[in-house]
Amino acid sequence: MSVSTAFFDQLYEQNPDPWAFRERWYEQRKRALTLASLPRQHYGSIYELGCANGELSAGLALRTDRLLCCDAAARAVELAQQRLNHCPNVEVRQSRLPADWASGSFDLIVLSELGYYLDANELQRMIERVVDSLAEQGQVLACHWRPAIEGCALTGDQVHALLHARLGLSRLAQHLEDDFVLEVWGRDPMSVASQEGLR
Repeated sequence: MSVSTAFFDQLYEQNPDPWAFRERWYEQRKRALTLASLPRQHYGSIYELGCANGELSAGLALRTDRLLCCDAAARAVELAQQRLNHCPNVEVRQSRLPADWASGSFDLIVLSELGYYLDANELQRMIERVVDSLAEQGQVLACHWRPAIEGCALTGDQVHALLHARLGLSRLAQHLEDDFVLEVWGRDPMSVASQEGLR
C-alpha cells in the first residue's frame, strides 16, 4: 500500500520545510547535482512529480519554457506556489499520482524522492504513464534516498531498479552515493559530448 496523502498533510502542518530542503547542505548539494545532471541546457516542457515546497522547482524553472509541478499535499502546493510566484512559466497543481496524471507530452519528467511512497503496483502504473507522456526525444530524471524508510514498501534502489527495467530507455547518467542514487534516462542514447561534436 502506498503512503497516504494525510501523512504528508500532517508533516506540512508541523513544519513548512519538513526535510529542511532550504537549510541542509545535503539537500542543497543534491539539488545542484540534480540540475547539473540534466543532459540539456534547456527543455521545452518539464513535468515535476512530487514538488514538495518548490525548492528544486525553482531551479528547473530556469531551464524550461513551461514547468508543471504537482504534489499531493495541499500545504506543499501552497508553499510551492509562493516559492514560484515570480515564475510566469510555472504551474503548480495538487495531484495524487499516478491517478491524477496531467495530459500532454513532456520533454523531461522529474521524479525526486517520490517513488518509494508508492507500492510496486502503483509505481509500475506511474512508470507506464511516464513513458506514455514522454516526448519523442524525452528524458526522465529520478533521484531517491537509498536507506530504507519506515512505512515505505520500496527502497530507493528498488525504485531505480524498477524504473530502469520498465522505462525501456537508455541510461544517460548515473550518480551513486551511500545516501542517494540519481539517474537520467532518455529516448536518444547520444551523450552530451557526442551531441556537441567532441566524440
